[in-house]
Amino acid sequence: MQIGVRDLGRTVYADTLRAMREQTGARGSETEDEIWLTEHEPVFTQGQAGRAEHVLAPGAIPVVASDRGGQVTYHGPGQLVAYLLVDIRRAGLGPRALVTVIEQSIVSVLAGFGIESASRPDAPGVYVQGAKVASLGLRIRKGCSYHGLAFNVAMDLEPFTRINPCGLLGVAVTQVADLGGPTQVEAVKAPLLGELARRLGYDGWRYLPVGGTV
Repeated sequence: MQIGVRDLGRTVYADTLRAMREQTGARGSETEDEIWLTEHEPVFTQGQAGRAEHVLAPGAIPVVASDRGGQVTYHGPGQLVAYLLVDIRRAGLGPRALVTVIEQSIVSVLAGFGIESASRPDAPGVYVQGAKVASLGLRIRKGCSYHGLAFNVAMDLEPFTRINPCGLLGVAVTQVADLGGPTQVEAVKAPLLGELARRLGYDGWRYLPVGGTV
């Protein structure tokens, strides 16, 4: 069985957040799992644990409150965002196990590009020599997940200097293109989807029509 994937293209964060909430709220026991891919217009998102002092100087970039876990992060073009709309009870996963699925999927993708990376037990995400290359934040509602991961591929990293990313003081941020990997988001999609699908218990993935999703 394959998991369905919707590639939304470039989106405004608030619109996608609303669509995820609606999709999750309408789920039933037979609703199929999905992964949504997108690149967001520039935005800082503040998670439920977010503290205002971690937003240092946002400038003209909007700051949007989110119902995901975690603190503040930045989304922008060149960053691959993957939202996991998954019935974790049906999949036999707990929240911590889902975090591990996401982190290890990213670690495996990077290894395929010849980049060594690792997760951290004290700070969710994936790091290369101490610099953060991917962040994650989740929300579980009615036993189903939404939100997901943000994978820095080839983007303008300057906005990260305007915040304490994920509430971490002095943490460096990096991206795939600067580590010798692909310089296009498109090149990362298939490897990431393959890893996520496999670790979620699927045989593969298939694209679904976007329609009026967002």
